[in-house]
Amino acid sequence: MFSRREPVPFAFVAEADRFRSNVTPPPRERLTVSQLAGRTLVGLTVVAGLVGSLLFGMPALQSGAAEGPRQHSEASDGR
Repeated sequence: MFSRREPVPFAFVAEADRFRSNVTPPPRERLTVSQLAGRTLVGLTVVAGLVGSLLFGMPALQSGAAEGPRQHSEASDGR
């Protein structure tokens, strides 16, 4: 079968990694004071929750060897 040996005018495919758009995106909107305060409060709440869970969870993770003498009830004496 006969094949054509013409140059393919697809040079833009090879230059695709260097392509730059001439359209600039719109500027980012600045946060209002209330939005900034809200995000700060949410962040502080998350951090405080994590710190609180560590503080309350650490005693549960410690081994029982450091405890004092154990109390036992009269029911466990077997009398």
